[in-house]
Amino acid sequence: MRPEAIEAMNELGIDLRRPRSKHVDEFAGQHFDLVITVCDHAKDLCPVFPESTEMLHSGFEDPVVGDVESFKRIRDQIAARFDVWLKG
Repeated sequence: MRPEAIEAMNELGIDLRRPRSKHVDEFAGQHFDLVITVCDHAKDLCPVFPESTEMLHSGFEDPVVGDVESFKRIRDQIAARFDVWLKG
């Protein structure tokens, strides 16, 4: 986990020091009602899910090469997009 991501989320009281990225293979055989992708690379590589799985996608810039401010900006953009989806 990038230290910039940890810092950006810690600002909101979310501790990312222990969570880890997981490969989709770890969830093989599980059913999902909803799958959300937030980068075009993930969308392109996303496995095929059953027709009953709703898929949502919104591509965001990858802040990996940026500073902590880039992570905060993308974090806020993702939060705003989720608010739109939740208000449906």
